[in-house]
Amino acid sequence: MSSTPAASADDIVKHGWTAVPVDGNAILDGKPYLHKPSPLTAKDIPFPFDDPVVAKVQAYAKERLIEQTYNHSMRVYHWGYSILKDQFPEHFGKLSLATWALTCLLHDIGTTHDTLRATLMSFEFYGGILALNLTKELGAPQAQAEAVAEAIIRHQDLGTVGTITFLGQIIQLATIYDNMGINPQIIDAVTRDDVNKTYPRKGWSGCFSKTIREENGLKPWAHTTHLGEEDFPEGVKNNELMKPYDSWGL
Repeated sequence: MSSTPAASADDIVKHGWTAVPVDGNAILDGKPYLHKPSPLTAKDIPFPFDDPVVAKVQAYAKERLIEQTYNHSMRVYHWGYSILKDQFPEHFGKLSLATWALTCLLHDIGTTHDTLRATLMSFEFYGGILALNLTKELGAPQAQAEAVAEAIIRHQDLGTVGTITFLGQIIQLATIYDNMGINPQIIDAVTRDDVNKTYPRKGWSGCFSKTIREENGLKPWAHTTHLGEEDFPEGVKNNELMKPYDSWGL
C-alpha cells in the first residue's frame, strides 16, 4: 500500500498507481494467461471519446503521429482493454479508461521524426515529459497526468526485478504483444483479427524496427538498447504472430 500524501487511495487505484511486479511472466504466474480470454471485437471495446482531455489528446496524436504509429497506439488500447477485462478483473471497472487511453495515445509521441531530433533524451523519457506537460495543460489532474507520464517513461523498462505501476505493466503487456507477439495466447484470435482489421498495421513491424534503429543511430545511449541493439529491432521486424496482418492496409 502507498503512503504518499500526493494522491488519495481512490486516485491510486483509479489511475493505475498500484504497485505490481515488473516481471510480466510473474504477474501471469508463468502461464499463457490467468483466465481464458474472451472474443471481443473492436466495437465491443468502449473508448472514452467523450472525455474532454482524451478528445484533445486524440486530435493531437492524430496530427503528429504517422498513421502506422497512430494505429499501433489504438491497437494497444484495445489489447490492453482485453487484458484488463479478462486477466485482471479485480482492476476492471476501477482503472480509468481515460487514463488508459491517454497513455496509449501518447506512449510513442517521442518517436516522431522531429521529436527524435529535438532532444538528447531517450524517446520514452522525453515522450513522458511531453505527455505530462500536455495533459496538465489540458486540465488533467496531477494523479492522472503523472500516471500517464510514468507509464510512458517505463513502457520499455522490461525486467524481472522490482515493481512497476499497474498502468505501466498493462502498457508493457499490450505493446510487447503488438510489437513482438509475446504472450500470444493472452488475446483471443477473434479480437486479434478484428482489431488488426479496424486499425491496420500497414507494415508496422518494419516501420517500428526502422525507428528503433534510427534512434539508436542518433543516440547510441538510448534506453531502447537495454532490450538488445540487434535482438529488439530484429524481434519487432520478425514478429511471427502479427506477420499475417502486417501488410493489411497497404
